[in-house]
Amino acid sequence: MTGGAVTLIVDDETQIRRFLRISLEANGYTVREVSRGSEALSEAALLRPDLIILDLGLPDMDGLDVLRRLREWTKTPIVVLSVKGEDRDKIAALDAGADDYVTKPFSMQELLARLRVAMRHAHPESETSSFQTGDVLVDFNRRVVTKGGEPVKLTPTEYALLRLMIQNVGKVLTHKQILREVWGKEYEDEIHYLRVYITQLRHKLEDDATRPELIITEPGVGYRLVAKT
Repeated sequence: MTGGAVTLIVDDETQIRRFLRISLEANGYTVREVSRGSEALSEAALLRPDLIILDLGLPDMDGLDVLRRLREWTKTPIVVLSVKGEDRDKIAALDAGADDYVTKPFSMQELLARLRVAMRHAHPESETSSFQTGDVLVDFNRRVVTKGGEPVKLTPTEYALLRLMIQNVGKVLTHKQILREVWGKEYEDEIHYLRVYITQLRHKLEDDATRPELIITEPGVGYRLVAKT
């Protein structure tokens, strides 16, 4: 049972979108459609769909980039629908956060089955495209960070580090966990990298970097981000 699940179709081929819309609506889905990656990002933030069907060959953005941007803030099931059938393409999409990968041309019955599986595996917790702690606000959709209403410029690595901590707010992340997620498995023991970037983040986000209240050190273990009201 789909229960009228709201589905966002992202594909630049009008005929494919029309076929998907007719087939999905006939099976109880509520459908919205866009043809560009930029539209997909904004529509996903506004619509909060239950499911996303994403083509990788979009006219304005690489579909993998769209996928990664969505995964920065949402766990909505995403099924890739693409003409790219090589193993490396499938692996790249799955590594970027896709729940499943269906190759064109496709069987509608197979796609419907894959969609049902993806939805069963969906995480039910509430999500948001922004996060605030104290006077620090992060808008994931626009990739904008502000403190007290003023923009804060973060490097890509600083942003990735902050995003990871927000995704695990209130939880202690070990040094190895952070290094593996942000820098890669081969950097798991490079704790000095992490210390340097934590210090930089604190200087940009804390009221007093020497007495942090947002990014807390757990001695000998790692760090924890505090959600302040």
